[in-house]
Amino acid sequence: MSNLKVDTSKPLMPKATAVWLIENTSLTFDQIAKFCELHAFEVESIANKGGLIGKSPIKEGILSQEEIDRCQDDVEAQLKSEKRKDIPAPKIRSKGPRYTPVSKRGDKPDGISYILKFHPEITDAQITKLIGTTKNTIESVRSKTHANIQNIRPRNPAELGLCTYEELDTASRKGLKAQGKDPDEVRRMQQEAMKREEEEQQQNDSPESGFDFSNFLGSSVGGTSE
Repeated sequence: MSNLKVDTSKPLMPKATAVWLIENTSLTFDQIAKFCELHAFEVESIANKGGLIGKSPIKEGILSQEEIDRCQDDVEAQLKSEKRKDIPAPKIRSKGPRYTPVSKRGDKPDGISYILKFHPEITDAQITKLIGTTKNTIESVRSKTHANIQNIRPRNPAELGLCTYEELDTASRKGLKAQGKDPDEVRRMQQEAMKREEEEQQQNDSPESGFDFSNFLGSSVGGTSE
């Protein structure tokens, strides 16, 4: 349920309502400003510049001609609005794929590739909700039939801004539990594996593990010239 509340006694289009009141009544700028919840200077500016199309508060159902007449006769009086009874309820956005800004939509295949590679416990249904994609797109990345497969590389969807780290972690934990695994134990094993991989990489990158120049050094130092 949405907690959004709409005050049906207020103009839906304040500036357009102000234009109508300026053009069709002798109400003061201050009276119009307070009714439309605008600053008096803004109402005066609207009156001077023009260009906007007025919207009748009478047709809108929030003001009566009698109330306008009452306030026109007394510049100290303030307009009292009426609540509309026919205003439609605000639409609640239906649940569906997560909205992704246009600038980030091209990153979705990379995010999918990352999850498929590093988080196989996350189901396709979870992925669709996590980064706002479709099962067809997920399958095309998995089967390497995606139209842009040559340029797709695994990148963390949280780092791409497609979801949050917390959402990714929650989805992973949910997937692991569904497989009957302890998420914390799996994480510990993953961290140990990553640590071992880093240590092996460091050993491979160390000078001692490089090319053996001892034979060349020995021949140059101990050798004799003919």
